[in-house]
Amino acid sequence: MKNIKTSIKGILAVLAVFALNTNCSDSVLNQDNPNDLVPTSFWQTPEDANKAIIGAYSPFLAITYYSRFEIFLSDYRDDVVNGFNTSDRTAAGAFNATADRNAPKWMWEAQFRGVSRSNDVLFYVPNIEMDETEKNNIIGEAHFIRGLNYFNLINNFLNVPIIKTPISEIAAPDLIPQAPPADTWALIEEDLKMAQSKLPSSWPATQTGRATYGAATGMLGKVYLYQKKYDLAKAEFAKIMGTTYTLTDDYAANFTEEFENNVESIFEIQLISDGNQGWGADSASSGSGSAYQADLAPVGYTNQNTMRVNQWALDLFLDEKTINGEIDPRTYTTFFWNTQDSTQYQGKSLKSRTYLNASYEEAFSPTGTNIFGNKYADWEFNGKKESRDGGWHASGNNVRLLRYADVLLMFAEAEVMSNGGNSTQPAVDAVNEVRRRVDMPEFTTVTMQDIEDERIKELTFERTRYFDLLRWGRVKSRIVESDFKSESGGTGSYKPGREYLAIPLSELDGNNNDEGFKQNPGY
Repeated sequence: MKNIKTSIKGILAVLAVFALNTNCSDSVLNQDNPNDLVPTSFWQTPEDANKAIIGAYSPFLAITYYSRFEIFLSDYRDDVVNGFNTSDRTAAGAFNATADRNAPKWMWEAQFRGVSRSNDVLFYVPNIEMDETEKNNIIGEAHFIRGLNYFNLINNFLNVPIIKTPISEIAAPDLIPQAPPADTWALIEEDLKMAQSKLPSSWPATQTGRATYGAATGMLGKVYLYQKKYDLAKAEFAKIMGTTYTLTDDYAANFTEEFENNVESIFEIQLISDGNQGWGADSASSGSGSAYQADLAPVGYTNQNTMRVNQWALDLFLDEKTINGEIDPRTYTTFFWNTQDSTQYQGKSLKSRTYLNASYEEAFSPTGTNIFGNKYADWEFNGKKESRDGGWHASGNNVRLLRYADVLLMFAEAEVMSNGGNSTQPAVDAVNEVRRRVDMPEFTTVTMQDIEDERIKELTFERTRYFDLLRWGRVKSRIVESDFKSESGGTGSYKPGREYLAIPLSELDGNNNDEGFKQNPGY
């Protein structure tokens, strides 16, 4: 469980030399070739290949990416989260993440850093003399990492350049155009298919956390689903259903450091509480922990602005009871709200609790009405008194990017949509598998509304809801035409096209292709 974290931590020390490629110019498209730093001493041995692929994973850990800032460009944009105050943290949710804002710029840079390092691996590693299976595994990882980064880029920015080789191999990097979105989707599909063909089904325990065949297959199914290629999507999901993946007995086990990389995990970002506090996490002596938890924590348990949950989301969780007539146990894992109710689940009595097992009345008041986040707080195991107890990166709780429950629900959606929006027995079975785990009554038929509701109950705060609304074409109706962003100034800045983020100003300034590289509509 901890081994890949330890490996990454150790290899980051090596990256103090190797990962000088992270210190690029303001424009990702106008950077120096990182490999010019070591033209003869690197890319020679199997050890070099392994260092390089771990270096390609490393940007995921950056505080400008999954360690923290990614949450402001995913969960903080959806209709569940109502972020407090106006800042870089809430700007995207208020459709005000303009080209000069830090959050889009930092994310763009981190994602293209992952693309760049993957390109280096794909260009140089095939020429290294080494075991063919090991080489293929590493090449498969590079395809997966590039595909995942491009998946994030197209869903955040839509109009992005396609870069498939080291910058040093491109004659005029400052003239690279944006690609038609269809071409970017095609590249993502190609990368994940290549990853599928080369990745192992599992790794030795010392390498837990590296991408696998299951991760590539699950992501490929998700890519097809996002493009409404429903038959292709459900075929990919079916490849990993009923295999080695299964649901954990206890839903809450998916959000604690104690039970990370479990039987339900398909791919997660390996964070570690290493005692380092600096920004970055992409070089030696920088923190590699889960700093995003401070932005999910209740008021008073964080020194960040944080957020409250919109009432409709809690109401949805409470609108039906378990087979025992109790509240859905996922509610307690996901939210912290003012209630005296409890639910018996997995031999425990679940109650609304936050850090140090405090009740709502103890934390706030008997009459408080604000609803806060609880998922990933891990208070039952970590003993922390607040989200940043110990400072930045103080928790090693992994980000779960893809787990089996999500695959089951995406399969059900693909089944229903490929059947003209009508229920099918495989879709019913998949949704019921998710519901059965938390003692919810089983369906006899399912609708898309049932699947949407189940996705909210199962996956809130897991970087899915905003992008679900985006792919369903419902961002405007659910977010703009509501008061769900009332705490951060509302959505008056919305213009058509702002469902996507602005292309960072640094990229526009650094690219001289005036016709082929333009700002997104609405900015």
